[in-house]
Amino acid sequence: MSELAGQVAIVTGSSRGIGRAVASELARRGAQVVVNYRSRADAAAGVVAEIEKAGGVAYAVQADVSTMDGAKTLVDAALAAYGTVDILVNNAGIARDNLLMRLGEADWDAVLDTNLKSAYCCIKAVQRTMLRKRSGRIVQIGSVVGLRGNAGQANYAAAKAGLVGLTKSLARELGSRNITVNLVAPGYIETDMTADLAESLVEAARAQIPLGRLGQGEDVAAAVAYFCSPAAAYVTGQVLCVDGGMAM
Repeated sequence: MSELAGQVAIVTGSSRGIGRAVASELARRGAQVVVNYRSRADAAAGVVAEIEKAGGVAYAVQADVSTMDGAKTLVDAALAAYGTVDILVNNAGIARDNLLMRLGEADWDAVLDTNLKSAYCCIKAVQRTMLRKRSGRIVQIGSVVGLRGNAGQANYAAAKAGLVGLTKSLARELGSRNITVNLVAPGYIETDMTADLAESLVEAARAQIPLGRLGQGEDVAAAVAYFCSPAAAYVTGQVLCVDGGMAM
């Protein structure tokens, strides 16, 4: 499959979990992928090696995309390596869960900066290139929590809900330049972030899912790839839940 051949994709936070699956899927479809990481150089190198072993092209770039300087570093590195950017997937995210009465300001700020501000920073850094080309695909990785809320995740839910508003606003701003902006909202996906959950919580989550199972990173990656594909050329400002029916 080579529907993305010749295109360059940046995937933030792609050294593990959903980001890793997205980077691998876009590379499988022909894109040259910039694998972004903040601190896990070994994991990012592993993603690059995995993509290259499968015949793809990838390049790892360290950058803290929760800052404008970090986002600019990432985009500049992509432009230096490949000359352009066609696809931006804003996936970088963390969780610092707690009831609001116990949630410290530092944990609020960390989650909002990493999960929401990073999308603003990266879009600001890349949009000039896309505007000049009069084409581009931006895909945000949100969460069903951002649509329905979840006790103990006020910071995470607020950040992911913010991504929905950002997505719809930018779809209106950038549509005239043939730049689409969409959001994939995963449900419970088996990743490093969910691996530490107590089995009782996992079972409780599974009971809420009509399909009766947790999702895989590949399920999310397929939805992201759709938004990046020619098939989605007339789709923008949309939220696609990949959640086994949990949030319907």
